[in-house]
Formats: sequence, C-alpha cells, structure tokens
Amino acid sequence: MLAAAMASLAVGCGGGDANRPPPPPRELLPDLDQVKPQAVSVKRVAGRDLLVFISAVDNLGAGPIILDARRDTAADPMSVAQLVDRMDGSMRRRPLGAVLRYVDSETHSHWHLEDFERYELRRPDGTSIGRDRKTGFCLGDRYERTSIELPRKPSEPIWEEECEKGKPGALRVRQGISPGYGDDYVPRLEGQSIDVTGLPPGRYVLVHVVNPDRTLAESDYENNAASVLVEITSSGGRIEVSLLSSCPGSAECAISAS
Repeated sequence: MLAAAMASLAVGCGGGDANRPPPPPRELLPDLDQVKPQAVSVKRVAGRDLLVFISAVDNLGAGPIILDARRDTAADPMSVAQLVDRMDGSMRRRPLGAVLRYVDSETHSHWHLEDFERYELRRPDGTSIGRDRKTGFCLGDRYERTSIELPRKPSEPIWEEECEKGKPGALRVRQGISPGYGDDYVPRLEGQSIDVTGLPPGRYVLVHVVNPDRTLAESDYENNAASVLVEITSSGGRIEVSLLSSCPGSAECAISAS
C-alpha cells in the first residue's frame, strides 16, 4: 500500500510539471553604447558662449531598439512603447512613461523622443556646472559600426526615415537603431550645446549619458555614459577648449585617462 501511494504521488508531481506553462522566449534586447563626446569647441551665438559637440550612440545589442508611438486623434498626446524582439520571432510591447513631441525648428521639423540622451558639464570633483537644453531625438541608423560584427546586424540600414518629418498631425511614428548601427547629432542642431558664458577658465568634465533614467530596456547599462576632460582658457576675449583625456564607458574622466 505504501509503495502504491508513493508511486501515485510521484506520478502526480510529474503531471504538475508537465502542466506548468513554458518559460517565455528569450528577448533580444538592445545595448545602447554612449560614444565619448567629440569635436568639442566654444561658439559665440547671440552674445552667449556655447560649448558645442558631437554626440553619438551605438547599438551593440542582440536586437534593435524600436520605439512605436501612437495616438487616436491629432489632439491626443503621442504615447510611446518599446518593441522588444524575441527569439521565436514574436515581439513584446513595453509601454513607456514617455511621449513624443513634434518640434519645428530651423534645422529639423519632426517628432522627437525626449530624454534619450543628456549632456552635462561638471567640475572634476563632480559638481554640476550646467546641462543641455536639447529638445529631443529622432533615432535612426545614421552610420554603420563597420568594426563590429553582430549576429543580427542587418546588411543595410533599416531605420532611415525622419520621424514623420513635416507631419505634425501624424497618428503613428516609429523610430529605432539596428544592431551594429549608430545615431549621431552634430553641433549645429538646436539645443546641442551647454551655455558656458562667464565660466572661469579651468578643467571641466563633459559627460554624455544615454537612457539616463533606464526607461528603455537594455541588456547592459554599464556603457551608458562617456566623458572627456577638457581645459577651457580665455585669451583676448576668445574662449578656447583643449581636450586633455577621453573616457569611454565612464562619467568620471581623469587626467590619467587616455
């Protein structure tokens, strides 16, 4: 009798395992890699001294970063979700606490995702001097990382559209960055600067951070910041910037870095 009962219990346990739902398929997450600031200089604009620079973000992950924004009418806000590819070919939709806004400016008129990147100037001890006032970002496959081979890197760029450029009444906007591609922003874009008017000469750290609030799901957040140590000097009323060291992968650049 005891043996029969034990056998019955074993069968019951096995049956329970068999009825347990399978685990969800593995997700192919992006990995946003912040490139170190480049082409740092100071320009005089409308009586203000602006620290300008190039910023860039690469996707080194197993899957793309895809953002899908929708609304029912042109009067509604454009809510955003992240679409995450899965190994079985399906896709998970992650609603984000973010919105897209239409920006009409001198150099571009399209839909922007806010707070994709942040730029900040700090003293070497970490004290903040000031932040950027950039309006937002339109993600795309703007260049290819030819030095990196990834299993799911497309042979051609996929995200080449301009975020519904010239369409403030759009009801749906998609943007993204494929694995092995990157998106960059040049100094001439509005807001791609930090006001340094009246800043004393000295050494400062320019920090760029992608996905600063970790709103977007990634496989790795350790490479979301990069920085450069610069020296700002003034001579005859002209401000100049010299690059002292570069720190990819770190927000705390030091003179000993290379």
